[in-house]
Amino acid sequence: MATIKVTVWNEYRHERHNEHVAGIYPEGIHNAIAGYLKKNDTFEVKTAVLDDPDHGLTDETLDNTDVLIWWGHLAHHEVRDDIVEKVRNKVLEGMGIIVLHSGHGSKIFQRLLGTQTGSLKWRDDGEKERLWVIEHGHPIVEGLGEYIEIPKEEMYGERFEIPAPDELVFISWFEGGEVFRSGCTYRRGKGKLFYFRPGHETFPIYHHPEVLKVISNGVRWAAPTTGAKASYGRVEPIEKIRSAEGN
Repeated sequence: MATIKVTVWNEYRHERHNEHVAGIYPEGIHNAIAGYLKKNDTFEVKTAVLDDPDHGLTDETLDNTDVLIWWGHLAHHEVRDDIVEKVRNKVLEGMGIIVLHSGHGSKIFQRLLGTQTGSLKWRDDGEKERLWVIEHGHPIVEGLGEYIEIPKEEMYGERFEIPAPDELVFISWFEGGEVFRSGCTYRRGKGKLFYFRPGHETFPIYHHPEVLKVISNGVRWAAPTTGAKASYGRVEPIEKIRSAEGN
């Protein structure tokens, strides 16, 4: 099986400024996720953070990334627009991207989906969450049962202002009664996007084995096909990009 090159990108602010979060993720959320993925021999994993030069998303890094995992929350506004555009173009060319939790507010998520807000209801009371599997047989849910249960998590509730997903893989239910589209897939150009909701920084979500399994499955699903990989480094004519995006 061919190696999949993964870059785990993290804002890395909460862990450095909040003692509670640092206690859960002493090496950062990015390293918690990367550490799990590195157990898979078919993944080649590196990390990058917001305060790296070019946010760690240099041309060399992106040229050698099959799937980019994105976690952000506090500092969406600090991500440079030229870097966002560069990442977007890579997705259109075939790179996969997995956007986690509060990444719904990131520039790259909104740029790829065409939404300006991604607004939703939220409540941080540490409620139980059940992520119900909607698409049994989808590669992203391989090895899971009917649902994933998380004992304590931040609530996200509908209405979630996003375009209708190509595939709805998970729906969450919370103790307060709200529901949320927690696992959504999209295709943009030659690339695949997976939005996966769990991941509030004050809870040990990225130590949960089934959550990590979903991310691992998502990497395999989002990895570009051979044809898409062959297009890396070539800029498509703008007419083909607009057509692929449905513009």
